[in-house]
Amino acid sequence: MNTTISTAADISAAEPEAEQGPLLDIRDLHVEFHTRDGIVKAVNGVNYNVSAGETLAVLGESGSGKSVTAQAVMGILDMPPAKIPQGEIRFRGRDMLTMSSEERRGLRGAKIAMIFQDALSSLNPVLSVGYQLGEMFRVHQGMSKKAAKAKSIELMDRVKIPAAKSRVGDYPHQFSGGMRQRIMIAMALALEPDLIIADEPTTALDVTVQAQVMDLLADLQREYNMGLILITHDLGVVADVADKIAVMYAGRIVETAPVHDLYKNPAHPYTRGLLESIPRLDQKGQELYAIKGLPPNLLHVPQGCAFNPRCPLAQDVCRTDTPPLHRVAEGRASACHFWKETVNG
Repeated sequence: MNTTISTAADISAAEPEAEQGPLLDIRDLHVEFHTRDGIVKAVNGVNYNVSAGETLAVLGESGSGKSVTAQAVMGILDMPPAKIPQGEIRFRGRDMLTMSSEERRGLRGAKIAMIFQDALSSLNPVLSVGYQLGEMFRVHQGMSKKAAKAKSIELMDRVKIPAAKSRVGDYPHQFSGGMRQRIMIAMALALEPDLIIADEPTTALDVTVQAQVMDLLADLQREYNMGLILITHDLGVVADVADKIAVMYAGRIVETAPVHDLYKNPAHPYTRGLLESIPRLDQKGQELYAIKGLPPNLLHVPQGCAFNPRCPLAQDVCRTDTPPLHRVAEGRASACHFWKETVNG
């Protein structure tokens, strides 16, 4: 059994040898949900990593396993019904799945923080935003209420909330959707973590506010040299901010690539379908492309490649053999038997 380390500072001091490696390294992660109808394999052998100052975008339709992977990293899955039968989640070289609950609690907020997709439901409606921001400092750093309030105002200023000093006592419903999302970003930044996981941070925001929120995240990431995992189903949101992309489908990674390579020449039919579904200004009046069919029921994932019922390239081998991640080029991989045809298509 591991020795209990109760603070993030102690954990960081214990791992200097991991400084040069990835901040987060997920290896062969599996997450299952045990239900009355059967076992739902929500995450099925996921591998990805992110380093300091790097942005990884995790893309895919709803139900692909993006958020469940993030929740496993944060240690906030309800277990049961969730279960992690195998895999590793290494933060600065140490497997978080073998840590004690006290150790993981010391990492959350202080070293790894998460921005949730629905700010209104994530914030407590009966507590002021200043109180909720200040809680990070009161709990983790033992600050007084007065000092924590001052830090809350400073954070609200940092994320460009107007008149922060006069609004620190306001409640979540008194802010617009974009301002609430800024408060969630401020909360994640409070203790200057090494890694932020942003789960659909622009959901339900209009296009202009989406751009403002993404610009703010990018600016703060550069300032603090944080790693950033951006979870989304919207390829348009990540084009200008991500360094590399992992595309998920039915609980698996089906393609990984540097952002510009993926947009220029995708190596998986699912990725190509997602890109072709984006509206384009130079195609006015044309029918918008849509991937046929629906994502699979994770209780009954198709044999072989899970995408085969929807794939225009599917052949017999796709319905029997699950394709591994083939190396396409340096830093690129595709889980498709016919990735060469996709790239050349």
